[in-house]
Amino acid sequence: MTVRLMVVDDHRLHAEALASALKLRGHRVLAAAAPAAGAAELVISRAPEVCLWGTASPAEPGAFDPVARIRRERPQTAVVVLGPVPSPRGIAAAFAAGASGYIRHDERIEGVERGMVRARAGETAAAPQLLQDAFAELLNPRAEPDDEGVRLLQMLTPREVEVLVRVAEGEDTRLIAQGMGIASSTARTHVQRVLMKLGVGSRLEAAALAARTGLLDRVAVPGTGTAPGAGRAPGTPDTGTGAGAG
Repeated sequence: MTVRLMVVDDHRLHAEALASALKLRGHRVLAAAAPAAGAAELVISRAPEVCLWGTASPAEPGAFDPVARIRRERPQTAVVVLGPVPSPRGIAAAFAAGASGYIRHDERIEGVERGMVRARAGETAAAPQLLQDAFAELLNPRAEPDDEGVRLLQMLTPREVEVLVRVAEGEDTRLIAQGMGIASSTARTHVQRVLMKLGVGSRLEAAALAARTGLLDRVAVPGTGTAPGAGRAPGTPDTGTGAGAG
């Protein structure tokens, strides 16, 4: 039974390899692509019966926004997600976005093919245990307080956390350099890295983001008007001191 499909994957080589394997099995592959900015538009314009959408990070915020868009604008296209062994939250997010199935990346080609056929027929293509875990998560989501603040802390190095706190305290580049014992050029570089990682365009935006997420209540930096701590994990040495610290 021939399926008209598209393959999208984080890794283009994976997409092309899977597309080639499915072509050899008699399916009509319209395109194989990486999920860059135009991948959802390509799926919508080509209108396949099934789209295999591969992702390496199913639990990442926004990972399935393109899937939701495809289902909204091209509801006749069934989207089957290909991914790693998922957390309940990851697979729940896939189904919440409108996916018709979730198949593990390491599934044999026969299993992928069966999933495609089931999705095209309007059935759910996923192992029963995955579905059970997903629906349990959807019905009873786990509370994760301060989620965004934790995420921000994980994105930044201890030195960058210190810089962010100092920026939020209103310190300019000269004061940041003086307080941290580093050169002004190094302090300026730290500030730019912090802005880039947080996805903001100014120090004011960075300070507002830190305040909104409660980040300033989670960390403390010596010399900034808060108690010692610097957001550093216990026992983690600060090796970035000195005029040339990066």
